Formats: sequence, structure tokens, C-alpha cells
Amino acid sequence: MALYLGVMSGTSLDGLDIALIEQGEQPSLLATHYLPMPSELRQRLLSLCASGPDEIARAALAENHWATLAAEGIRTLLATQGLDSGAIRAIGSHGQTIRHEPAQGFTVQIGNPALLAELTGISVVADFRRRDVAAGGQGAPLVPAFHETLFGHLGQRLAVLNVGGFSNLSLIACDAPVHGFDCGPGNVLMDAWIEQQRGLRYDADGAWAATGQVIDELLAAMLGDPFFSGAGPKSTGREVFNLPWLQSHLSRLPSYRDEDVQATLLELTARSIIESLRNAQQDTEALLVCGGGARNGTLMARLAALLPDAQVASTAAHGVDPDWVEGMAFAWLAHCCLEGIPANRPSVTAARGLRILGAIYPA
Repeated sequence: MALYLGVMSGTSLDGLDIALIEQGEQPSLLATHYLPMPSELRQRLLSLCASGPDEIARAALAENHWATLAAEGIRTLLATQGLDSGAIRAIGSHGQTIRHEPAQGFTVQIGNPALLAELTGISVVADFRRRDVAAGGQGAPLVPAFHETLFGHLGQRLAVLNVGGFSNLSLIACDAPVHGFDCGPGNVLMDAWIEQQRGLRYDADGAWAATGQVIDELLAAMLGDPFFSGAGPKSTGREVFNLPWLQSHLSRLPSYRDEDVQATLLELTARSIIESLRNAQQDTEALLVCGGGARNGTLMARLAALLPDAQVASTAAHGVDPDWVEGMAFAWLAHCCLEGIPANRPSVTAARGLRILGAIYPA
């Protein structure tokens, strides 16, 4: 048995999730800690998602801030559990994605793992995506192999859906290798729109979206984006789906209500997920949802309505807290790296073969 920490900071930029797992035959979640993203750091990271002046220095300062914040959270978690740094075999650190361009052969996650190792006294495994991209893969999503580890024993034809800033599916069937891909925007456009219009970080439980009506013309135009018509393997990010992308579609409408735009963005998330699932895996018996989207009752209701022949539930139905699946995944990825276990899946990313993922920064 070994203890690992996973640190995850997703495209929603809401905060850092830190998960402590025990890795035995199966990974088990022991403790968690959440750190809200400071507004200054959030703005720095958002600004790095597009080209701008002095990017190298701004990225270096942002990742130092990120690593310092992560170290603070790790110290707090260990203190609450009565553990010292020597009890932890390694930290699996996802870092913060600021660019994802696999078609151009690169993906960039920052988080200064060397500084994180220095501040915590714990070995850090980081930079999980670039080896897959170097092998011709998308570098994302990386969680399907972990989803298979957690839920493959259920013996169902199932899908595991992560809805963070973007949404991705893992398709698990007894008669085929695990398959997976990004579906498109998860919360990213809904979060951006409600922040711009109402000054809120997110639409709690989809309550604002529930007051609106779907704008059919807008929904059809957005679903016409070439990304949605492509089959997996595929991945995406803020480089494609962002406020300017939304505004370009809104500019073609004669008028609209803000709440109707929010309702349409939620429907875009739900439709793109279910249409992708139906195209990729027939006769799905269960859809297990994790990530922030699992807490959005309006979105969960739409997913269930669009997939009436399957059970739609949070991963909590199988004993795994939906908020912590990705944090657990990167702790598990650190374990795989140190044990020399390939953790990508060519059926998911289209890499040329299995690869050991991650770079090791010793304590």
C-alpha cells in the first residue's frame, strides 16, 4: 500500500482539488482539500490562454504562484490527517493548462513541479500529457484508463462523463478497449456568460438556465461547429470555445434574452454529450457523471431526458464522490509513472502506442 496525492486544476479555473489516495489493488480516496483560486491568479491564467505581451515572464510568475498555492493546500491536508511529507510516495500534479493544440504538436500545462517538490519535500510527477502528444496522440482525455480502473468491474455497457470546463466521455464495454474523447464545452461557456452578465462565477444548480428558453436558431448554429461533427479521438479547449466564439453567433441574432442564451448553452452541453455518446456507443446501460456538472440539477435532468433508456446518475451512486474523481486520477497517474505502467490509451488519444506518462521531480 502506498499513499499518493493528486492535484488538479481544471479549465473552469475555480480552484485546486487535492486528493489523498491509498493505492492498493484499487485506489481508494482517504481525504480531500479544496483551495479556491485567488482572483489575481485566475486572471493571470486566463490571460495566458491567448497570445499577449511578455508571455514567458507572465507564465513563469503564474506557475510559481500556482505551485505555492498547491504546496499550501498540501501542507494543510497533511496536517489535518496527522501525516508528514515522508508518508507520501509522490504528488501527481496536473498543473494548469494554458494552451492545448495537439494538431500543432503541443500542449502546455504550467505549475512549476520543481518548486512544488522543493516546497513540500515530496517527489512530484507532472507533465502527463506531452508524451502522448509526442507519440502522435491528442494528449487528452487522460482519465478514461482511470475510469476503467474504477468502474470496469461493473460489467455494464457504460459511459463515464466528466463535466468540468469541458466535457469528456469514457466508454467502457466488456467486449472492447476503453474508448473516449472530448465532447465539447462543459461549463466553460455557461460560466463565462453568467460572469459577464451577472457577475457570478457559475450558475448554481443551473437555476438561471432553468428560467430561460432554448433559442433553436442559436443552438443549431453552435452545433454546426466542425468540432461536433468529427468522431473521436478528439480534444478541445478554450482555444476553440470561448466568449468571442459565442459572441460571433449572438451577433447574427436580431435579439435575445440573457437567460435564454444561458438555457441554450446548457442545452449545447447536454446535446453535444448525448449525440456524441449515441454515435460512439449504442445501447449504453448507464451514464455515470462526475465533475462540477454532476452538481447541476438542470443539466442532469436534461441528460436523463435525452438518454431515457439508460440510468443517469452521479458516480456517487457507486461510492465515488464526483468532485474528486479527477484529483484521484492524477494521484493514480503518478503511481503508474513510478511503477512503469503505461497510462495512456491509443483507442482514446490515437497515440502510436502505449506510453508511460509523466516526468519525475525527486524530493
